[in-house]
Amino acid sequence: MRSIYRNLRNKLNHWLIYEPPAAEIMPYDFNRLKYEIRPGDILLVEGRSRISKIIRTITQSPWTHAALYIGRLIDFEDEEIKKIIHRHTDVTDNTRLIIEDLLDSGTVATPLNFYNNHHIRICRPIGITPADLHLVVNYAIKALGQPYNVRHLLDLTRFLLPWTILPRRWGSCLFRTSSGEPESGICSSLIAEAFTAVHFPILPFVKPDEAQGIEVFQRNPYLFTPKDFDYSPYFEIIKYPLFNPDEPLPYYRRLPWTKSGFLHQDDGILTAPTKPVKKSFPIFGKRKEENAEDVAKNDKENIKADQRSDTEKTPGDKE
Repeated sequence: MRSIYRNLRNKLNHWLIYEPPAAEIMPYDFNRLKYEIRPGDILLVEGRSRISKIIRTITQSPWTHAALYIGRLIDFEDEEIKKIIHRHTDVTDNTRLIIEDLLDSGTVATPLNFYNNHHIRICRPIGITPADLHLVVNYAIKALGQPYNVRHLLDLTRFLLPWTILPRRWGSCLFRTSSGEPESGICSSLIAEAFTAVHFPILPFVKPDEAQGIEVFQRNPYLFTPKDFDYSPYFEIIKYPLFNPDEPLPYYRRLPWTKSGFLHQDDGILTAPTKPVKKSFPIFGKRKEENAEDVAKNDKENIKADQRSDTEKTPGDKE
């Protein structure tokens, strides 16, 4: 019986997460992104699967998935952290990795290149210290291997929908208190927990306070969706468009080419460009000249030439 249930669940998961090939070229430069992305950056992904369409409908946002970039194995100095990553993925030390929660796999480490055919946006935490960034990355790595919390996804769906049968707080895992250790959840909740652990704000609640002026409360990490990192004023949006408007012209267009039009004929000889010869065309028995002044000048020269030829004739030459 368990095997039948497992097979049905696997088929349902595959049906939900299957993504058709991209129908168009992505509007960003993935090569620039993979070289300029930093550990601790959040990747927002616009998915194409059926579950992504459901998330897009519920959250009213194109961003259906979130992942945390952790860097390359070669960049880690902590051998214990390296062992944890090696236990859950078999990649080379130079592979760029992200931590993500997947419906069929739970919390996994995935090569960044897996999303090279997806629309991606980077959210970079503003002003976070290197020490806290290190703690955020380690928090996410220690969550590797945890199952995907399907109940959390269903509860979040029920919480976000405008209607409900039962009160939202009844029997919901969304409103439990975090123990401070990584717990099973969904993609955005794991990342939110990691940043909350170092008291980095995402979308905090702020209320007036008589003593301090204002008082700030961390938001429940189980209530976050991918779009919240996009909306947060504490994350910088990083984009790498396919055609970079800030990129200078190619070097060959920036060379100090001469504007005179002269051509070099070797041996230090420069020659001026040849001028095109103006031509006249007969139109209905009349000449059409491109320049009236040139026509008058040519006519005067022809008259003077005829006069010189007449004076040079001898009397015996008269007709």
